[in-house]
Amino acid sequence: MDISDVTWNEPARKKILDDADRVLQEAVQAVAEKPGLSSDEAFAELNGLLKDRFIDYEPGPDIRKYADAIADGEFSDSEPTS
Repeated sequence: MDISDVTWNEPARKKILDDADRVLQEAVQAVAEKPGLSSDEAFAELNGLLKDRFIDYEPGPDIRKYADAIADGEFSDSEPTS
């Protein structure tokens, strides 16, 4: 067996991704509840909440997109989906 053959099965992979999405949603919701944040402040807050939740976390353009949306007041008071 080659080491590249060692992978999570599809149900486990889906659960891992669903859990990661939930963590991201919860972070975005928490930051969105803070009024008056600039995009840079929201970006920093998101990174602070996410960096210790993921192995080898690196913020990407998706985090900037959510920070911009938070600063623009685009999030409602809805609960995260799961």
